[in-house]
Amino acid sequence: MDINEKKFLEDKSRQIRYMVMDEIGTLGVGHVGGCLSIIEGLVVLYHKVMNIDPSNPKMEGRDRLVLSKGHAGPALYAVLADKGFFPVDWLYTLNKPETNLPSHCDMNRTPGIDMTAGSLGQGISCAVGIAKASKIKKDNAYIYAIVGDGESQEGEVWEAAMAAAHYKLDNLIAFTDNNKLQIDGTVQEIMGLHCLEEKWKAFGWNVYSVDGHDVEAIYHAVMDAKKNTGTPSMILLNTVKGKGVSFVEAAGVKNHNMPITKEQKAQALKELE
Repeated sequence: MDINEKKFLEDKSRQIRYMVMDEIGTLGVGHVGGCLSIIEGLVVLYHKVMNIDPSNPKMEGRDRLVLSKGHAGPALYAVLADKGFFPVDWLYTLNKPETNLPSHCDMNRTPGIDMTAGSLGQGISCAVGIAKASKIKKDNAYIYAIVGDGESQEGEVWEAAMAAAHYKLDNLIAFTDNNKLQIDGTVQEIMGLHCLEEKWKAFGWNVYSVDGHDVEAIYHAVMDAKKNTGTPSMILLNTVKGKGVSFVEAAGVKNHNMPITKEQKAQALKELE
């Protein structure tokens, strides 16, 4: 990745954060923390890696993303709007009556959403199924999934992990948003995951651990994972929940789903200009 590509992705990440804060700030409440922590991962995928066509969201053989931590939908919506899957104005309808952008992703309502998500643990299982189907069809697609660290307390995540390794789904590349916080406290306090890197390796996965806000590190991990054969890959994104907005970061555990006042929205947008 050259310096211009890196700067583009960093600038785009800041722009997407601006859009997310404008989007959630217009509604007045939302899952701010977990949206802001995955921005770089989404930007690298949609602007540098994935084979997609915004003018043809259902294109056969396209790469797919399953946002297993579905409450971070507003972050994905901002990226999809920016890519042209639907008008940017839709962002201001987030979670309102008759919206096409519900709080949690819905593949039947939003162009560019490849799988409905929200019930934690189910998204990664769906991604395994999609990856298996892609192997059967031999369409050469890559399937990406983003899992939360709190979500990783769900047993279904590990059933999916077992299945993916068993079926040698090397077209499946997943990410864990390892921000170490969840709705009721720190992940360690609620149900410690101990060493996630060793855990995923033990389940037969190819594993990377990177700074989740370093676009270059994320990109190189994905490119390396695509060279891997015979096993699925997990990229652990070490992130900060609420990254990029001072008062959201400072809120800590309380930023999982927090109200945003007009004054706070204005402050956030100023910080992200």
